[in-house]
Amino acid sequence: MEITEVRVSLHNGDGKRLKAYVTVTFDNCFVVRNIKIIEGNNGLFVAMPARKMKQFCSRCGKKTDVGVRYCSSCGVQLPPPPRDVAQDKTGTHQDLAHPITQEFRDYLQKKVLDAYYKEKEVQSSKKSFDSQTTTGF
Repeated sequence: MEITEVRVSLHNGDGKRLKAYVTVTFDNCFVVRNIKIIEGNNGLFVAMPARKMKQFCSRCGKKTDVGVRYCSSCGVQLPPPPRDVAQDKTGTHQDLAHPITQEFRDYLQKKVLDAYYKEKEVQSSKKSFDSQTTTGF
């Protein structure tokens, strides 16, 4: 499988961990959106699109987020989440799409981060050009 296009949308929140959203096209026929580039403790990493896991209220049957204490519809107290989910905050989210092999994960991360750095460079040169034209230099 080949990555045929990577589109980066920079996120300009100063001091924020989220740096960009990315859309990746595979073999010109499959697209994955909402991939995030996040500043972690050990540098940038690629986070795959995810959704919050849901549980059903035993009283009214409505869906609620895993880990909440009360149903937002009927107010009944919900059972605590399983121990492994309660201790690990990442257990409340589930990837919608993700690489299966480490080799492909490394390939994807390299392509995405290369596109991110290139887009940052383009934006930086654009700002530099804009500031030169407004100051008259």
